[in-house]
Amino acid sequence: MFVTIITTKMRVNVIITLILILFPLLGCGIESSENHSKSTESVTQSIDNIGSDTMVNLALAWAETYQTIKPNIRISVTGGGSGTGITALINQSTDIANASRAIKSEEIDSAKAQGIDPIQFTVARDAIAVIVNLNNPINQLTLEQISDIYSGKINNWKEIGGEDRPIVRLSRETNSGTHVYFLETVLRLGQDDNKTLFSPDTLLLPSSEGIIAEVRDNPNTIGYDGLGYVIPEVKLVAVAKDNKSAFEYPSIETVNNNAYPIARDLYMYTAGQPVGVIKDYIDWILSAEGQEIVSNLGFVPISTP
Repeated sequence: MFVTIITTKMRVNVIITLILILFPLLGCGIESSENHSKSTESVTQSIDNIGSDTMVNLALAWAETYQTIKPNIRISVTGGGSGTGITALINQSTDIANASRAIKSEEIDSAKAQGIDPIQFTVARDAIAVIVNLNNPINQLTLEQISDIYSGKINNWKEIGGEDRPIVRLSRETNSGTHVYFLETVLRLGQDDNKTLFSPDTLLLPSSEGIIAEVRDNPNTIGYDGLGYVIPEVKLVAVAKDNKSAFEYPSIETVNNNAYPIARDLYMYTAGQPVGVIKDYIDWILSAEGQEIVSNLGFVPISTP
């Protein structure tokens, strides 16, 4: 009888011991399952964004802000020019292409040949500012005068009321959407049959910051840049569409009321209608919060924040 009692107690103790050992393990299993579920929900996803140098600062500001809202989204922003971004979209090496010009018909054809349907989103507007050195007495120019300067018809500032100095022409490189837009809208005055080209001695610079720095330091220069890049150390030139029009400085107001003649839309392109995190990101860019960043950086929002 005594032995039986001891055996029963031992069995009870064994059972209790097993419970004490297994319970934490069961709890860990439950906790591990919950953690796995949570980690699955918070898997980091990435968005590649390549293209327009004009849009780089804006795209970086969007990306940095959005990543504070959606910490599990990582957004990579790279410049290189509008053409570079669109080529990357066609080659399926980016999720979003930034462009400061509309996609060309031949680019659309190339995309469709790869089975891609480029979808365009207008995400902001921009004024192209014509800039000169602070010591240059020139304050205003017509589009025709700017065209004549950049095509080489006018080569000295004294020909348009300035000092006797040679004009040094600065432009973005040919893969830049800003270069293409300026060629078509200013040099060619928006005329489809106009074949005017940049003067061969035009200095082609790889970045907006490079143009700003050169104009700031060289009193002979003229350049053009997105309004968001202009600093107080260079002078804005008022521009008129023709001799009968008023001279206007670039601003949000003059762009929105179509008074300033050198303004354009800024775009993002996706391969087909965006879905998932890419759609969410573009929707946010087009929201009041995203558009507030546009105005904060000196660009023109497409909607009122």
